[in-house]
Amino acid sequence: MQDAPNPAEKTWVLALTSLASFMMALDALVLTTAFADIRTEFSSTVETLQWTVNAYNLAFAVLLLSGAALGDRFGRRRMFAGGIVLFTLASAACALARTVEWLIAARAVQGAGAALVMPLAMAILSGTFEREERAKALGIFSGITGFALIVGPAMGGLFTQQLGWRSIFWINLPIGAIAATLVRARLRESFGPAATLDIIGLALVATASLAWVWSLMRGNTVGWTSAEVVGAIVAGLAFAAAFLIWESRAAAPMVPLRLFASRPFSAALSLSFLFYAAMYGVLFLLPQFLQVTLHFGAFGGGLRLLPWTATLFVTAPIAGAVVGKFGERPLVVTGLIMQAIGLGWIALIASPDAGYGALVVPLMVAGVGVSMAMPAAQSAILSSVSLPEMAKASGIFNMGRFLGGMFGIAALVATFAANGAMDSPAHFADGFGAAMTLAALLSLAGAWIGLLLPARESVSTASAPQGTGETRANAFSPESSGSA
Repeated sequence: MQDAPNPAEKTWVLALTSLASFMMALDALVLTTAFADIRTEFSSTVETLQWTVNAYNLAFAVLLLSGAALGDRFGRRRMFAGGIVLFTLASAACALARTVEWLIAARAVQGAGAALVMPLAMAILSGTFEREERAKALGIFSGITGFALIVGPAMGGLFTQQLGWRSIFWINLPIGAIAATLVRARLRESFGPAATLDIIGLALVATASLAWVWSLMRGNTVGWTSAEVVGAIVAGLAFAAAFLIWESRAAAPMVPLRLFASRPFSAALSLSFLFYAAMYGVLFLLPQFLQVTLHFGAFGGGLRLLPWTATLFVTAPIAGAVVGKFGERPLVVTGLIMQAIGLGWIALIASPDAGYGALVVPLMVAGVGVSMAMPAAQSAILSSVSLPEMAKASGIFNMGRFLGGMFGIAALVATFAANGAMDSPAHFADGFGAAMTLAALLSLAGAWIGLLLPARESVSTASAPQGTGETRANAFSPESSGSA
């Protein structure tokens, strides 16, 4: 039997898991302000460029639920360090990319590394700290990761403007090497209960998602009624149906379908998919609008995202404090309506003549809204399941939000391409405004689904009293923070 971790060991665990999470979250967003430079260097279309994000999101989403299982089986420390090494090597491959296809492939490998690191960081952290210390440790962990989400676009812009876009990947090499070495030297090995990997489920959901995103990406180019697009949609439906059939019969399903019998769980997962779709799509296009239409540099564009991203630090803690009093439904519905108002406002004023000052208030409105909705949505999901199922439910939530982000980018890019172009600031503004309108509509749809969440009394009755503290601690984990 192992001795209980001493204070020094706990400090190392918190520091190293936070550092790894910071690196993963930073790389998810640091690329956003480099898109204009990457597009110019590789002469890429915006439809192709979206895969530099969606390849990461798809790999992360479909492999996320297997990351913890691999750690439980082969050793959490070993697989955590392996994930950091994989992510670091993939970062080098990104920096060395000579074609956009090379960059896309390397980003997919980065996503696979992150899918190992993030769930194992949470498992190692939760296993090291006692229950009474866990909430504080998770709060520090979440704050550090949230800081990466806030500074990521500006940092990416600074590196891109001063050293070139490849530098945003080179910086991972020394950080990753140090982190992996210290993980092996300072963290103890631990194992979890033996778990079966659902390889077939992974393959089916990945193929279905890829087919649907492919149809969105190719619709404007080859025609929405073309054999290629219709075939991709039908293939997506077929693989999705096969996934549901397999999961209903698998001995150890990746996604236990019984969870969806809970209306709060299904509603919260659905609305999260929609508002993350809107948010990720905006995060892909907004920095490019600031650079192409309003003529800011990469660093200037990143800094001008702060009225939107920095609301996370202010709003999310307040939302976490009041969700227990008012319930998830009012925060989710109000937050998503605010996001819809902010994004719709931007859609109305987006033009080459619009000064940045006109964007500040709608960006803040949208930012406050989504910062209210994010923790409340995950709280609704975790409150709707029993304590033993919380880890699985949290994993499904995070898989859903990354898939939502992937579909959102594809949908907004398709809308942009149908209404605008990259050839002039005015044409870019036309496409951007149409895409923002779609993002606002997705947010409104999420708010409407949010009305299906139960009132506070119903959730409280359904939740296990002994799980309340731990539920709230996990509800505001960094995986609910919205990294791209």
